[in-house]
Amino acid sequence: MENLKFILTCLAVFAALMLAAALLQKLLCKNIKPLSGTHYITYTAMFATMAGVLMLIEIPLPFAPPFYKIDLSELPVMICTFYLGPVAGVTAELLKVLVKLLLKGTSTAFVGDFANFAVGCSFVLPASLVYHAKPGKRSALLGLAAGTLCMTIFGSAFNAIYLLPKFAVLFGMPMEAIIGMGTKVNAHIVSVPTLVLFAVVPFNLLKGVVVSLLTFLLYKRISPLLHRADDKKKLRREKKD
Repeated sequence: MENLKFILTCLAVFAALMLAAALLQKLLCKNIKPLSGTHYITYTAMFATMAGVLMLIEIPLPFAPPFYKIDLSELPVMICTFYLGPVAGVTAELLKVLVKLLLKGTSTAFVGDFANFAVGCSFVLPASLVYHAKPGKRSALLGLAAGTLCMTIFGSAFNAIYLLPKFAVLFGMPMEAIIGMGTKVNAHIVSVPTLVLFAVVPFNLLKGVVVSLLTFLLYKRISPLLHRADDKKKLRREKKD
């Protein structure tokens, strides 16, 4: 029953995020260049696959329990969503987790994988919406800052209210044992709130800042290449017509 509830929750969250992304993209993102379905699907799948592979490279952090490991899988997803829009970003977030599960499986009873998707969307979606409302360097910086802030707040609350208790149930580990793993790396971690404050908050902040910096440095170099390829394809289609 717990597994079924968890699966239904995952599906509901994905559906809600996809619906929100589609509606907000239609309302706020008027500058997204229309692309062919094949082009859109191909690039979304390409960035998602890159992100899924990056999920396999996990770096433990000295201030957090060992089940909190940072990865840079949001980097290709962020480039994807800046290029193609919020819907592509949410789709890539889901696909990257599926790629990772196919390559490695799960070590967290799927709770960590769901967390990566949901918390990742709380980073990618605000950043994409702010950027596409008025594309430019300034809006990219504002979007990345907004995404980092949203991810930190949402990720912390989501861990405390849902993810940590669900992990304890599905993984079969008492909450006291989970908190104890945090106490071993930081004596100030003695409860769920302190675990969130001293581990989850800095974890999300660090990830947001690192991915934001790399996105800002890389996207302005990759973007002209992507759009140049779009123009060439559009020109070839016009010649055929």
